[in-house]
Amino acid sequence: MNVLLCPLGDPGYLYPALAVGRELRRRSHTVHVLAGSRAAPVAAGAGLDVSAASDDTVLSVAHWTVRGPGQYTEVARAVRRLQPDVLVTSVLNHGALVAAEAAGLPVVVLGLAAHLWPYRAGGAGPADAHDRAWRLTETLKHYRAVRDAAGLTPRHDPFPDTPLLGTAFLLRGLPALEPAGAELPPSVRHVGPCWWEPEPPAAEPLPDSGPLVYVHLGRTFGGASLWPRLNAAFASGTHRAVVELGRSGASEAAADADLIVGRRPWMGPLVDRADLVLTNATSAPVLAALLRGKPLLVAPNGSEQQVLAAACLRAGAARRLPEPGAPAADLRAAVEETAYDPRLRARAEEIGALLADGKSETRAADAVESAAR
Repeated sequence: MNVLLCPLGDPGYLYPALAVGRELRRRSHTVHVLAGSRAAPVAAGAGLDVSAASDDTVLSVAHWTVRGPGQYTEVARAVRRLQPDVLVTSVLNHGALVAAEAAGLPVVVLGLAAHLWPYRAGGAGPADAHDRAWRLTETLKHYRAVRDAAGLTPRHDPFPDTPLLGTAFLLRGLPALEPAGAELPPSVRHVGPCWWEPEPPAAEPLPDSGPLVYVHLGRTFGGASLWPRLNAAFASGTHRAVVELGRSGASEAAADADLIVGRRPWMGPLVDRADLVLTNATSAPVLAALLRGKPLLVAPNGSEQQVLAAACLRAGAARRLPEPGAPAADLRAAVEETAYDPRLRARAEEIGALLADGKSETRAADAVESAAR
């Protein structure tokens, strides 16, 4: 079987695709990764063959709403060149969905840790249903723009989300992160984290002593920055923090805050070392924390963050960080109480054991093989 991986090139999207690609390669399938200049060395380091993309921004999640036609052009070009039997792509890579449709190919979509769009039945209530319907409407608007640019004829699907789900849509969480009684679309299934990341360099030692918090920043979506609360929580207290900037802006760390700030292409060893993970609640840090049995302190802004934060709170593995303007003492107390709450830790360990139960990339690779058949 000839597989083309065409994920978005940002770590939270690229790394799970590489985990699946490595398993498919282990099964003796031919695997190529469509990657821009920043993602290409990572894919090569994972032991996979790279097909070069001409433009990094096309495969960046930061530009998914405007670069869909460019995604389509890049993926369609790679399809003509490599003649794959199946595509594996990321949620929000609408160009890959359209390229697969145009070429008559099956396409497997790697989703996030929880479902973002409407359920077939059930859910967390009317407000949640409204948010999911709005999110689907906005996503479909951009998807349809890509189809129009590609010149494809209109689709007539039984459900509006059908074209976004591909042949199979794989969630990287587990049912415990969905509302009780929620019914997923038939093509959507949970496979687990598909966890992979580059090895950290030996030259970068971990903090060697003292209580530690791993902080992973996400986009603000026009909401509140975490920086004022981080500066207050870690100016004096029991813990220091290692802050991953991720796709957020420049550091705003205060001089008196005990913060180690940087951008690293890995997080696992730091999460292992930490007592808890403080995050806006995007998939990668949430899954990293739960896989390692670490409780979460969540401060969501928009999109995926709200869904995952609610999932972790509902599952009993997280607390919510006090809102902007909260006294520094309350912020420090939230850190300490989350770090040492045995119920939160026990629940995080329980969910982590479920996530690690069997190789998730094995289940994902099974789904790719089934889609190709």
